[in-house]
Amino acid sequence: MNLDYPITYIKGISVQRATLLYTELGIKTCNDLLNFFPFRYIDKTRFYQINELQPNSSEVQVVGKITQVKSVAQKRGSRLVATFQDASGSMELIWFKGQKWIKDSLKMNTPYVVYGKLNYYNGSYSIPHPEMELVTEYKKKLQTKMQPVYPSTEKLANSGISNKFIRTYIQNLLQQVYDGIQESLSVEIIDNFKLMQKRDALLNVHFPKSQENLAKAQYRLKFEELFFIQLHLVRKKLINKTKIKGFVFDTVGNNFNNFYKNHLPFDLTNAQKRVLKEIRKDLGSGAHMNRLLQGDVGSGKTIVALLTMLLAIDNGFQATIMAPTEILASQHFNAIAELTHDMMLTVELLTGSTKTKKRRAIHESLENGTLKILIGTHALLEDKVKFQNLGIAIIDEQHRFGVAQRSKLWMKNTIPPHILVMTATPIPRTLAMSVYGDLDISIIDELPPGRKEVKTVHRFDSNRLSVFKFLKDEIAKGRQVYLVYPLIQESEAMDYKDLMDGYESISREFPSPKYQISIVHGKMKPADKEYEMQRFVKGETQIMVATTVIEVGVNVPNASVMVIESAERFGLSQLHQLRGRVGRGADQSYCILLSSFKLSPEAKTRLKTMTETSDGFKIAEVDLKLRGPGNIMGTQQSGVLNLKIADVVKDSQILVLARNTAIDVLHKDPNLNAKENIFINKALTKMSKTSKIWSNIS
Repeated sequence: MNLDYPITYIKGISVQRATLLYTELGIKTCNDLLNFFPFRYIDKTRFYQINELQPNSSEVQVVGKITQVKSVAQKRGSRLVATFQDASGSMELIWFKGQKWIKDSLKMNTPYVVYGKLNYYNGSYSIPHPEMELVTEYKKKLQTKMQPVYPSTEKLANSGISNKFIRTYIQNLLQQVYDGIQESLSVEIIDNFKLMQKRDALLNVHFPKSQENLAKAQYRLKFEELFFIQLHLVRKKLINKTKIKGFVFDTVGNNFNNFYKNHLPFDLTNAQKRVLKEIRKDLGSGAHMNRLLQGDVGSGKTIVALLTMLLAIDNGFQATIMAPTEILASQHFNAIAELTHDMMLTVELLTGSTKTKKRRAIHESLENGTLKILIGTHALLEDKVKFQNLGIAIIDEQHRFGVAQRSKLWMKNTIPPHILVMTATPIPRTLAMSVYGDLDISIIDELPPGRKEVKTVHRFDSNRLSVFKFLKDEIAKGRQVYLVYPLIQESEAMDYKDLMDGYESISREFPSPKYQISIVHGKMKPADKEYEMQRFVKGETQIMVATTVIEVGVNVPNASVMVIESAERFGLSQLHQLRGRVGRGADQSYCILLSSFKLSPEAKTRLKTMTETSDGFKIAEVDLKLRGPGNIMGTQQSGVLNLKIADVVKDSQILVLARNTAIDVLHKDPNLNAKENIFINKALTKMSKTSKIWSNIS
């Protein structure tokens, strides 16, 4: 039987059941069912004698015969009780439901295999509603002592498709297709890593004979899953490097040198110099640059982006930066306009709120080439925005843009511009390998000199008065303060109430005219939001009460304290981003995490992590362990790592091995045409057609 056939070809699966399995679990073909893996196993590796049983309410398996069946009256209704014996003693089997049907089906003095949860009461043992099978039937089956338990849903359970049914379907399928299951890895890989054969791995992951066999089967299938993802990514990267030609920026000209010598506000860190070197190498190679630049908040990514754009301009090209929000785009624009104001360079900002007249002027100067640097939001993607010759496109916080949006920016030229994607969300190594495996990665892993580490403390709500006193002391020194409230969209009304209640209590504690307060939240009009932000930026207000709209994009060096209310309701990366809003000036800065006493174990871990480290990569590793890969990448990327058996956190060692193996295979045989790679080539071609995951990656 062909594994691409629909599951209705399997004995026992009607069209109605097939529809349910597809809508509930996404299982459409025989191959889908074969790769639908158990999430746990019931270990039936041992048969107990009745006289060996211990009163510990575990699940046990016993072989014996039923010698007597009787109905026993109780307060409500009755129960069916069977006496079950083996050579060492006797116990009871009990049923409260379906008694007539069960009584009629039981065979007296015939050997049964019985399994269930053990009860101990008044010196004797019983198993309520046991799983039972005649020994003769048990011996006929594709026997497993460790029983697989598959993911299910309420709808399936209510429709009678139990775990036992799914097990039977997979058993029927395996009996039909086992001999025809094709290998997908080369003999060399299987021998090198002592991997189980594919057919045996599939058999043993569903019906393992032992813990050892199960471990070997899982390892083989995890390796294979990660290997093919890496093979796809590494191959894509090689094609980008060899097939897609890029503009050659071979001149380091007047703009770059003038800025570097005369306008650079501080010496570059070694990390910034290293990253610039990596970018310049790409831009001079004639291949298309596709690079991810990671750097913590405040590590100086904007300077690197600007120097890269100046290289493009020196070689006769235009440059653009696309940011996900108006606040962030404006911040980039202000920073770059200020850094280049003594240079003969035109820099413009294009967002949704740019006026029509200004917009027309930007479109015109962009097409005739007089506009060299354009910074903007999604507005850059409009069809009217046409560049004369775009040489480099920089995408900031790129995980906030969908794939289609990013590709639209690349299509602005007949030859795609070089791409630099930046993120201030540190990405753990294993995740970067999986999600951005087709990009080259640069990391700025040191902060500019003179930056003091932000002191972070956790305080409970009961310490609020001492926190307010501390804020007053800081304001008295001429500093400014942020107070941030959570924003969780499902309960916008509640969040708004929290924010307004907070604002009122802050207003009472910090009365005007001595104190001035700004307030910013998502329900405000952009113009009002901007007005309040500007008052704070100019120092007209000392306190900014806000929701997480200030997570990215407000740069106020004079702000030295960040108070995060209900800190237990924030994710780690959000807490880290918010903390990055302070510590931008020369003064010592502080981040105060306020929470209630009621904390879940995860919330405790998050708050403890924040107080112990300011290393974004360490924080990202903890976040990955707590939340899993899908959530970290944001909703657009959540389908990216929809893995069937592997886990990029727990299986990071297998991931590194799989990636190195993929690189090695493609290094020796880039097109996978060699005889030894025939199985790999076939499997990759087939997966590329059917896997949703690969169309989403980076």
